[in-house]
Amino acid sequence: MTWVDVVVAAAVLVLLYLALRVGQGTTVRFSTGQNAGVDTDPARLPYYAARSLLRMFAALGVSVVFTFGYACAAAKSRRLERVLIPALDILQSVPVLAFLTVAVTGFLALFPGSTLGLEFAAIFAIFTSQAWNMTFGFYCSLTSLPRELDELSRSFRFTRWMRFWKVEVPSGMIGLVWNGMMSFGGGWFFLVASEAISVNNQKYALPGVGSYAGAAIADGDLGKVGWAIATMAVMVTAVNFLFWRPLTAWAEKFKNEQSEATEIQRSVVLDLLRRSHWPALLGRLLRPAGRVLSRAGRLLGTDDRPLAVDTGRRREGDVAFAVVAGGLILWGLTDLGHYLDDRTGLGVFGEPLLLGLATLARVVVLVTAATLVWVPIGVRIGFSPKLTRIAQPVVQVLASFPANFLFPLVVWVLLKTGLSIDVGGILLMALGAQWYILFNTIAGAMAIPTDLREAMDDLGVRGWQRWRRLIIPGIFPAYVTGGITASGGAWNASIVAEVVTFGTVTLTATGLGAYIARATERGDYPHLLAGVAVMSLYVVALNRLFWRRLYRLAETRYSL
Repeated sequence: MTWVDVVVAAAVLVLLYLALRVGQGTTVRFSTGQNAGVDTDPARLPYYAARSLLRMFAALGVSVVFTFGYACAAAKSRRLERVLIPALDILQSVPVLAFLTVAVTGFLALFPGSTLGLEFAAIFAIFTSQAWNMTFGFYCSLTSLPRELDELSRSFRFTRWMRFWKVEVPSGMIGLVWNGMMSFGGGWFFLVASEAISVNNQKYALPGVGSYAGAAIADGDLGKVGWAIATMAVMVTAVNFLFWRPLTAWAEKFKNEQSEATEIQRSVVLDLLRRSHWPALLGRLLRPAGRVLSRAGRLLGTDDRPLAVDTGRRREGDVAFAVVAGGLILWGLTDLGHYLDDRTGLGVFGEPLLLGLATLARVVVLVTAATLVWVPIGVRIGFSPKLTRIAQPVVQVLASFPANFLFPLVVWVLLKTGLSIDVGGILLMALGAQWYILFNTIAGAMAIPTDLREAMDDLGVRGWQRWRRLIIPGIFPAYVTGGITASGGAWNASIVAEVVTFGTVTLTATGLGAYIARATERGDYPHLLAGVAVMSLYVVALNRLFWRRLYRLAETRYSL
């Protein structure tokens, strides 16, 4: 046993001890007749940081499982795809707070009087901020799987389990890691909302950095807000060094290329793990379990799908599925229509439809500007391992920083400059949405095989020809994933970006987000449902008419 083995073993034991020690606080009981408070003593921040990290990683684990199941179901079934992908479009546009309201009620009923119910509700809220981006990314990698890998699996008649773990997951690993990093960063944004929960006019605050920051903001204590921001910066940097940096370096081996790059990603933590004997020992111990899982995977059948299908049987199945799915959707829409007609009349949809055009314009401007700014930067970062080492923690901190902390500052700038909130709202929406395009572009650039880049260098292909022949085709599938999630994130962010407050001044933009925010504040459920329904309509229409066509282009023309 070397000193490296001792260091790795000690680190693992310390992490397990901390997880168990911190996890004890999740099972205590609380009284529903009392409001839970947050101790804003800065000395409590290390414990709060550990609790928040535990929630974040629990939500990340659930997001990965959801990503694998949902993306595989959508990618492998044409019929399910027609329902699951539009449903995913709608889910990513629904505000996280809407999920939280339902989740808290359900989990408190499952765990009455226990903090565990609130913990699960908080984890679920963070999960809803992480899962959609990862699911879209993995779905894109499945639908754009290289042809030779697909033919390899079919020719050797892999079991479906082997195809998943040996072909599909490795093929999408780089995008999955970078989308997971972006989703993890997006989860920080909702810490305040997920850790400070209101149920039946009772407010409960779970110990965490988010609830600490929320309490400090409510108290108007800028010093303690600064402590919260500093703690979050330390957390993001530490997680990047200990977790994401090793993952991105490890994922380099999944590049689909003929030759190894001259300069590769490096990680001190990964180097220590590779020098340690523990991974090999753990692999030998788990090998029998792997064989059992491999044998059990045979129950899922073999990958013997024919390249040619019976169009007649497919058409009959499509018709039957369309009738069933269409009937259920029509029943739900009819019931919603009756509810709104009884309370406000169907004319309630007129105003949000018009306001949605203003928000749509902001979304289009945001995505266009983010594309022009961040795609060249993302390509530069993805092509340079040295630059990636420098830029990755910086980008992580910027993407993970809760954008709502900056809203008052932006509003102050708008008041000083006289710029309208109708224009400034685009900047506020960009604070939380633009990073999806950057992270996916970096992932797409990193996945471009090194031998193709070296061939372009040898041929002297530069400038626009290099972009047209190599870069755009190489990053296109990843960019589409970033674009569609950035678009959905912008619609979601419009709810807080179109109504902002600075001191006694409230600025309200013309748009669908402001309409939903007002309805939520008044508790006007008919108008709230109408606004959410119209937003879902806009999101689905935009995705089907624009982004889905780009997805098809990525699948048919730009898959490696």
